[in-house]
Amino acid sequence: MRIDLLNLFPEMFAGAFEHSIIKRACQKGLLQIALTDIRDYATDKHRSVDDRPYGGGSGMVMMCGPVFDAIEDIARQDGPVDEVILLTPQGRPFDQQTAKELAQKQRIVLIAGHYEGFDERIREHLPTKEISIGDYVLSGGEIPAMVVVDAVTRLIPGVLGDEYSSVEESFSESLLEYPHYTRPAEFRGWTVPEILLSGNHQEIKKWRQEQAHKRTHRRRPDLLEDKKDVED
Repeated sequence: MRIDLLNLFPEMFAGAFEHSIIKRACQKGLLQIALTDIRDYATDKHRSVDDRPYGGGSGMVMMCGPVFDAIEDIARQDGPVDEVILLTPQGRPFDQQTAKELAQKQRIVLIAGHYEGFDERIREHLPTKEISIGDYVLSGGEIPAMVVVDAVTRLIPGVLGDEYSSVEESFSESLLEYPHYTRPAEFRGWTVPEILLSGNHQEIKKWRQEQAHKRTHRRRPDLLEDKKDVED
């Protein structure tokens, strides 16, 4: 899979992508990440990519020209693009299902903006999807891009050592994950549930399912409602 990242601060991604699972995915050849600096497509000596909004108002707005030119240029490189995704607070909430959908693609492009936002013509004519990672304001789209890349990478076949790891994680089945324990069996008087020490894998699986439902009901009942709506 290839993920292209269009942004203004490519150096922000160095630390995030040079460690852990994303690094291993790239080393295995399962993932390729290409960073494109939108400023490289500016047409003036100041490498301008933003300007004041028509009609007045605070902040600066990302200009059409550099963004369109960047997308059109990378689309000519290394094969077709399956999805062009604009990272914006106005987009569809990013969730595990969206991550699964994107992980099935061969190539996606993430556009990470900055400043006040994008010229509306970018939104109208470039992306195939708009994604938001939450109802809050960030300084730019770089951190949302990291979130999307991390969540998608985990779902690429062969990336995780245990093929079932991503299946059992929180949200994979619209449930929060069950409690985990490790050694020692007793710590400061707090003990591991006996069922986990029993060796009875069928009963352990049943217990974990029950705990996942209980935890979801207590902490995120909305997930159970969403699951019920889908089943209905």
